[in-house]
Amino acid sequence: MRLYILRVVTGCMVLAVVALAGAAPAEAGDFRVNARAAILIDAKTGQVYYAQDADRHRSPASLTKLMTAVIAMENGGLAEVVEVKKLAASVSVGSTIGLNEGDLIDLENLLKAALVISANDSTVAIAQHVGGNHDAFIYQMNRKAFLLGARDSRYVNTNGYYDPGHYSTAYDLGLITRYALEKPKINELVSTTEAVVKWINPPDREAEISNTNRLLTSDRVSGIDGVKTGSTSRAGKCLIASATRDERRLIAVVLHAGGDRYREAAKLLEYGFGEVRSVVIFPAGGELARVRVEEGRQSFVPVTVADPVRVNMARDQLKDIRLKLNMEKSLPAPVREGQLVGHAEFSVNGYRLIRAPLVAVREVQPRSPLKRFMYWISK
Repeated sequence: MRLYILRVVTGCMVLAVVALAGAAPAEAGDFRVNARAAILIDAKTGQVYYAQDADRHRSPASLTKLMTAVIAMENGGLAEVVEVKKLAASVSVGSTIGLNEGDLIDLENLLKAALVISANDSTVAIAQHVGGNHDAFIYQMNRKAFLLGARDSRYVNTNGYYDPGHYSTAYDLGLITRYALEKPKINELVSTTEAVVKWINPPDREAEISNTNRLLTSDRVSGIDGVKTGSTSRAGKCLIASATRDERRLIAVVLHAGGDRYREAAKLLEYGFGEVRSVVIFPAGGELARVRVEEGRQSFVPVTVADPVRVNMARDQLKDIRLKLNMEKSLPAPVREGQLVGHAEFSVNGYRLIRAPLVAVREVQPRSPLKRFMYWISK
């Protein structure tokens, strides 16, 4: 184990990075996804189990529609009647449900069309109704992305048409998906294989639709329950897929797949369910660092984690664990055994794993007899 002091920060706290040499018996794995960018995350905790160029800006294509759905759900009612305006009716590129100017259709059916068959005209109708106008809705999409922590995402439309100013990352899309899946209606629609879109006016008009996500009707992955496809000539074949087994849900994001996007997403999900295990990455009592003690009978005190640090992760991630120590630069005597002295932040490949409290391993009494006497009186 080696300790590297990076810098002293305000308030006599020290930041350090520790390379956990010897903590990982495994060698580098050769697992890789055939895509320009990919990520695998835990839907509940947000922990990253695999990342490949996950922070690079990419065109998200129709994966955009997840954020469109989020804004619609949070700012509109499913039963609200939407009158289709000229802008939405004029959309004819890509998948559409053939909306005409003056059509009346409720918001729930528009969301169904957007998430199941990826209808581009429906997202414009949603934006004009919920936002009051298209640009106001786009503003809400960008604001929501920022609030969710998706700081590398920017929207200029609701459906994912290519624009150099319209982009996201695999990591951001994972964050947005986690949030979107917390909404029961979105969760329901992204797992729906077939549905019927119904108009209010014309009163007898309806359209049968099938989900564009072929994994939902495939036997490639057990427990598949979402989420969304996307494709344009610039973005390539993209897919967000989720699956649940034993109450554990994983989200896989594949951007610009080099081959079969369904195969690559399935590979990611199987990797997560097959390779991710609960492991102790640092035991309680093991010395992590030492802190100087002022006016103590010993000049320093070892520090460790208060409890064993246990996380879920794949075996071939162990070699990439890094630790940042945020602890006191020095402590005045006396120091009590188990005294909190800071925190340890474990990460892998730049993504946070867990934050654990750091405590003093042993007691350090004051140097002077009078202070030692007062210390024992206080105990």
